[in-house]
Amino acid sequence: MHASIDAVWRLESARITAGLARLVRDVGLAEELAQDALVAALEQWPESGVPDNPGAWLMAVGKRRAIDRIRRQQRLESKLEEIGHGLEPEASEAPPEFDLAVDDEHIEDDVLRLIFTACHPVLSTQARVALTLRMLGGLTTEEIARAFLTSEPTVAQRIVRAKRTLSEAGVPFEVPEGPERAARLASVLEVLYLIFNEGYAASSGDDWVRADLCQEALRLGRILAGLAPDEPEVHGLVALMEIQVSRTRARTGPSGEPVPLHEQDRACWDRLLIHRGFAALLRAREIGAPPGPYVLQAAIAACHAQAASAEETDWAQIASLYGILASVAPSPIVELNRAVAVGLADGPEAGLRLVDAIAGEPALRGYPLLPGVRGDLLARLGRAEEARKEFEHAAELTRNAPERRVLLDRAAALDGAQ
Repeated sequence: MHASIDAVWRLESARITAGLARLVRDVGLAEELAQDALVAALEQWPESGVPDNPGAWLMAVGKRRAIDRIRRQQRLESKLEEIGHGLEPEASEAPPEFDLAVDDEHIEDDVLRLIFTACHPVLSTQARVALTLRMLGGLTTEEIARAFLTSEPTVAQRIVRAKRTLSEAGVPFEVPEGPERAARLASVLEVLYLIFNEGYAASSGDDWVRADLCQEALRLGRILAGLAPDEPEVHGLVALMEIQVSRTRARTGPSGEPVPLHEQDRACWDRLLIHRGFAALLRAREIGAPPGPYVLQAAIAACHAQAASAEETDWAQIASLYGILASVAPSPIVELNRAVAVGLADGPEAGLRLVDAIAGEPALRGYPLLPGVRGDLLARLGRAEEARKEFEHAAELTRNAPERRVLLDRAAALDGAQ
């Protein structure tokens, strides 16, 4: 029964929290009320069974808890009347109007408001990620902590502080309009991108891939695309995630070790996800706006997906797309990726020149991919001893155990080579 309740909660938690937030105008309080409803379900459903409309049942309980809270705190009678009109708090079943509570015309707008609120720039990046997974993903504090290899008390503190910050800052429960919308949307997309990337290539721990985080980011991205259908960057991010997730089965070996892109068995790539990614990318292009960073990254992923083999990859096109991306969203990490593409399109010397040009960038200090890329280019140039040292240095920097093993294996293979 608990598994069934957990499945219902994952599907409905964002909608319940969003609907309650519209009523109480406080996302922190709304999340607490939604959690109260979940506790009630855990207590009652094992005996009574899962209701025919579990979302409406949870919303009904959440609204009743809201009424109780308002009464206890002696809020304004007008607010009590607005929220509680027509409800009988003593009833054990949801009244008929609650059958529409989760499906009414406002609920999708409420979810969009919740997304923009949970990802508000007033919060730190870590707080936005934790709050998003909690309120929109329905993950427990323990699950979030486990996913990011963080202690449970630390995650709990982030969530409590985030809700307090939103309340103290008076952040309105609304979808921003005008010039503010673009900045706020960028914050939302950044959160989803960070969640996805941590799942796609874990920064630390014993697993190279955390599929649950990838799937959660993709699920939230699909929801956002449905709620904001005219935003090309939303479709671009969804396209990127669809295509990247399509490679999941091919990205790790028998012992969980990372398998480089050029060594992956492309027959294991999920063609349905690739098709969905292409469709999302096409939708982004049809909107007609100049391509942004997520659309460009999706286009790069599409180039890889179109190649039947590693040898058929159009590296010149990929290098060109990275050049455009560097002008749209300049960063040393984009330049490092461009160097990889140039090294495969124009030869390792050309790639190495680009890598050495950015080696002193502060943002790349301590970044294991920098010596890893440099080691690969040096190995292709036959400079084995230099390459070995770079791989060893990369292994020292990474906090991910499978990646460290692969880098040390590459270093050992070059030991003594001329």
